[in-house]
Amino acid sequence: MNLVRSFPAGLLIVGFAGAAAAAPDDATLLIRAGHVLDVESGRMLADQDIRIEKDRVVSIAAHAKQRMHGVKVLDWSALTVVPGLMDMHTHLADEGQTADPAAPLHSTPARDALIGASNARLTVQAGFTTVRDVGVYRGFADVALRDAINAGLVPGPRMFVAGGYITVTHGGGEITGLKPGTIVPDEFRRGVADNEGEVRRKVNALLDGGADFIKVIATGAVLTAGTEPGQSEYSESEIRAAVEEAAKRGTFVAAHAHGAEGIKRAVRAGVRSIEHGSLIDDEGIALMKEHGTWLDADIYNGDYIDTVGRKQGWSAEILRKNTETTDAQREGFRKAVKAGVNISFGTDAGVYPYGDDARQFAYMIRYGLTPLQAIRSATIDSARLLGKEKDLGSIAVGKIADLVAVACDPIKNIECLRQVRGVVKDGKPVARD
Repeated sequence: MNLVRSFPAGLLIVGFAGAAAAAPDDATLLIRAGHVLDVESGRMLADQDIRIEKDRVVSIAAHAKQRMHGVKVLDWSALTVVPGLMDMHTHLADEGQTADPAAPLHSTPARDALIGASNARLTVQAGFTTVRDVGVYRGFADVALRDAINAGLVPGPRMFVAGGYITVTHGGGEITGLKPGTIVPDEFRRGVADNEGEVRRKVNALLDGGADFIKVIATGAVLTAGTEPGQSEYSESEIRAAVEEAAKRGTFVAAHAHGAEGIKRAVRAGVRSIEHGSLIDDEGIALMKEHGTWLDADIYNGDYIDTVGRKQGWSAEILRKNTETTDAQREGFRKAVKAGVNISFGTDAGVYPYGDDARQFAYMIRYGLTPLQAIRSATIDSARLLGKEKDLGSIAVGKIADLVAVACDPIKNIECLRQVRGVVKDGKPVARD
């Protein structure tokens, strides 16, 4: 038996990583868990053994003392184990938000690749083993990062990617606010489409390039100069064209939508999720409930923009739009929760530093969710949004073994989820700094 201790954290990783490197890929891993949170039933199970073969959980049972041969044992007996966390609104393959709107144009593909690899590592080390990456400026940079992670070239979460933005010319998904005469290369405009026919062509081009789903910018954006969050940028028929083309390819559309009318157009057109939803009204909430549309609202973000954005000198326009949407978004979120709208966990990581996604849990509880509902939003409910609940989102026999260890009970103290002590993804421990 090879017993690997959980404390200190650095020793856990060094010791286990060395053993894992010498073990065959199909070696059995046994996790001794002090407590395991069953997010589907809400029960907290004490003193459990979680047995993993290859990348799947094969059994979960009360701990039994026994001699084991050919089994790696990870001792998390002092910790609480939750499913791998999921963030449905990230931008891992882009550089983080700055005061310079031209920053994406100053980078290079090689630099973007290195930035993406760093962002991915920080994210998975923080316990987020699956993300939906909802758009990049340099087209298909997210596809390359996803594929590098899948190939084992860099550590990172499981990624579902959009490939770029479907957006109108100079709309919320464009690089704007530039000096006169600045040319934006075509690789930054892969999804620009100004009518229904162009929307259909660009949707298929993004899917042909490796995108997993489609992101449509239905309204203006807080962080895009010259656009207004409350203003619709696509008609309902144009959004529906994107939904129809995505459906032909077996996938879905996520809609960036702040404004009330843009939200309603997107929901009626059949999108899978509304991103942000800042200015949603009662009619929009009722429509989302009726259609089963998911609300993916980044309700922590406003505080970061207001503090760090002001400190770093972000534009007065951005700060004004952030002020106009932050409180409204939180009130809309509260109403949507009360109405029973599907809620997923999405942070817009990339606007603020990567790896601190779990900061948002406390905000979701403050604005209407119970602690268990908040955790479910980032586990089984986000898996349902992706249509991957048979493989992801809970710790269960037959599911992919994504697990996170924390030092206390997150139902009693949600901040535990910001203090990760260990991560397993695809049945293998993740090295942590």
